[in-house]
Amino acid sequence: MPLWLALCMILGIFVGSFISSRFSGNRLSIINSGSNKLNDLLHIVDDQYVDTVNVNDLVEKAVPQILAELDPHSVYISTKDVQRAEDDLKGSFFGVGIEFTIRKDTIHVQNVIPNGPSERAGLLAGDKIVEVDGKPFVGKEVTNDEAMRRLKGEKDTKVVLGVLRYKEKTVRHFTVTRGEIPMKSVTATYMLDRETGYIKVKNFGEKTYPELLIALAQLSQQGFRNLVIDLRGNTGGYLASAVQMANEFLTKGNLIVYTEGRRSPRQEYRSDGRGSYQHLPLVVLIDEGSASASEIFAGAIQDNDRGTIIGRRSFGKGLVQQPVTLHDGSVIRLTIARYYSPSGRCIQKPYTSGSDKTYEEDILTRYQHGEFFSGDSIKHEGPEYHTRNGRVVYGGGGITPDIFVGEDTLGVTSYYKEAAVSGLILQFAYEYTDENRPALSRYKTVAELEAYLKKLNTVELFAAYAEKNGLKRRNLMIQKSHKLLERYINSRLVYNMLDEQAWTEYLNQNDPAIAEAFRIFRQGKAFPQNQEQPEAKQKVAMAYDYRNTHIKTTVIARA
Repeated sequence: MPLWLALCMILGIFVGSFISSRFSGNRLSIINSGSNKLNDLLHIVDDQYVDTVNVNDLVEKAVPQILAELDPHSVYISTKDVQRAEDDLKGSFFGVGIEFTIRKDTIHVQNVIPNGPSERAGLLAGDKIVEVDGKPFVGKEVTNDEAMRRLKGEKDTKVVLGVLRYKEKTVRHFTVTRGEIPMKSVTATYMLDRETGYIKVKNFGEKTYPELLIALAQLSQQGFRNLVIDLRGNTGGYLASAVQMANEFLTKGNLIVYTEGRRSPRQEYRSDGRGSYQHLPLVVLIDEGSASASEIFAGAIQDNDRGTIIGRRSFGKGLVQQPVTLHDGSVIRLTIARYYSPSGRCIQKPYTSGSDKTYEEDILTRYQHGEFFSGDSIKHEGPEYHTRNGRVVYGGGGITPDIFVGEDTLGVTSYYKEAAVSGLILQFAYEYTDENRPALSRYKTVAELEAYLKKLNTVELFAAYAEKNGLKRRNLMIQKSHKLLERYINSRLVYNMLDEQAWTEYLNQNDPAIAEAFRIFRQGKAFPQNQEQPEAKQKVAMAYDYRNTHIKTTVIARA
């Protein structure tokens, strides 16, 4: 009997090997041999290396490196980071309901979310959190990750916060019951003028579409006849949300996007004709920070000649990631297909497998080559495609706008650059807000606060502050950059005292991209015609783009 069992096992191994080699191209044996080699290496290191090694840490470091050899967007998310990665797109999380920054090793409450747990408990903007659950929380251990860990938690759990209030020396204690905190992706909705509505979409999360419908309903009540959708700086999110949003503006049967990969058959997404705004004049704003789902939406509008795209060439992220949860709760987002716009162009810009510095530095390269300043500097490496009306569009990465609006270096000096990049402007704005909150809080609208800030001469206040903090005063440069400095400084003070919508409204004043949208609406050219129009090649000078500068240099977290 043992002899027969042994013979059967040998026969089974032989047959299995033959089938694997015959029908799978020996792929199974390749995978097995590769994984065995990795396992062997880890065992050898664990068993024989000169020092004690944490094998789990080695694996955590190795997995991202393996994925990096595939493409720039296949990524590994460790167990501890999964929740935060999901919160950004799910539209809510459970926490105490504050926006905070960390300055001088202390949590500073930037804003208290209206009707949230912290507001109900009595916390105020400007408070400093110095204790959590009876233990001091100041010093080097105060990081964004650690603050999130301590402040976020399960719904209805309690946390006791020790708070220092402005000009008080005694710590106050507040018991906060954690609750659901919204993370809105539609961050601004208002009327630009009597006929033109504006919607700012920050990302594409689970609740983006219902938020969009609410925003459109609000604008409808105010009688809007034209619409600007601002996707500048929108890094993307869920495909489904972009498809739903595009569907609201397209007539029935229009192709929105399709995906296709080696093991992923072509899948098309088309409009169903149920959208309520299929004939509304539409302008979409994009820039180099608009990626993924933003490009899907912009590409669908452009290729179907449904609206006019204004701004600068988008990022060029057109790879589809599928999340795969591993046994320990960590997640791999593996690229399984590519996005294609309705005309057939691939949104993804070129890359090479492995560490591709050219890809990582693409935005900087565009800037250095002048693409941010002149539409003629845009290099189209891909083939020509055509929209429904026969207009030429290009593949090879990103969405090139119909109307280019470039940055203008006029007013940019080395003093301004250093003030912005060093974070001194942000630091000044935070400290000035904390020290003058009672006076600033009297002004409830953008117009009121802006008028007050102009009287203060915030540029002069900043220059004196910056000089004390290591930035040498240069009067001629300050004068040349005065408008830029004032706009940047005041925008941060508006954000600190009001909210993100107020910040957006302030920045949108005199924005050349929006001015172009007005021109398009006035001329009745929101729907692109059969032939490429002269306006599509027009170059429009633009004041320095504060919006992206602020987003990239601001570290504001929610808990």
